[in-house]
Amino acid sequence: MAATLPLSPINHPHLCRRSMFGNNALTTHRFCSPNFLISSPCFIGLTGMGSASQLRARHSLISSAVLTNSLLHDVAATVAVLGGAYALVLSFESLTKRNVIQQSLSRKLVHILSGLLFVLAWPIFSGSSEARYFAAFVPLVNGLRLVVNGLSVSPNSTLIKSVTREGRPEELLKGPLFYVLALLMSSVFFWRESPIGMISLAMMCGGDGIADIMGRKFGSAKIPYNPRKSWAGSISMFIFGFFISIGLLYYYSSLGYLNMNWETTFQRVAIVSMVATVVESLPITDQVDDNVSVPLATILAAYLCFEY
Repeated sequence: MAATLPLSPINHPHLCRRSMFGNNALTTHRFCSPNFLISSPCFIGLTGMGSASQLRARHSLISSAVLTNSLLHDVAATVAVLGGAYALVLSFESLTKRNVIQQSLSRKLVHILSGLLFVLAWPIFSGSSEARYFAAFVPLVNGLRLVVNGLSVSPNSTLIKSVTREGRPEELLKGPLFYVLALLMSSVFFWRESPIGMISLAMMCGGDGIADIMGRKFGSAKIPYNPRKSWAGSISMFIFGFFISIGLLYYYSSLGYLNMNWETTFQRVAIVSMVATVVESLPITDQVDDNVSVPLATILAAYLCFEY
């Protein structure tokens, strides 16, 4: 009897289903990774009876097919996410160039949306162990673009205008570059099975980005120890950072990547959000960029809270 292999294997061996084959119960895994195929019941169910040499040949052919399919899957996903990231920045470059939106608002909207859309796109990559590196290729390319323009090797005035504060090329080598490096590190070191990277990006992109917008609009009341920060901005960072973090965790939990105890998760995310908010409010911006201090503080707090 012919069997159909899943086109995009995901490394979730705990997801399985029961089926009947003849008079014997057969357990077949719904998703089988290449490394799991050789000895899994899923593979045994597919191969059936045969000599040792025939089994080894089938092992090799199936593993090769699965790996090739994962590679093509991840290449296509990388192209799609890279194209989406470029289209997002290009659209805000165009809006800024035509003076439809202000430079400061354009910069913050890119700050908020690009990182959050990037982390939301992680599930479209395959379940292979190399998938995270394909995803990391997207911020790597954007980082190289920032370096090229920041060094004025090939200056792009619209890019500089849409993502910098003062419109100077060298600014690209500070906050924007640290931002894409945070995206790269979160995908490589944490990926889909850890809440740490997700919360870190939620606080850096959503929390910090919205804090700046709200602080500029309603920030008349300043924080006593830092007149450059406002109560409105800090409160907004805590609230939006908290809810965006919860939203990302729920999203990945619903897809089966995370198994969360929500009673304790709310408490832990609140603690992490408070730590990130306090760090963002400190008068250290001239020494340490927010795109460095906020993700690092969030990662440390989340690591301690979630015991990863």
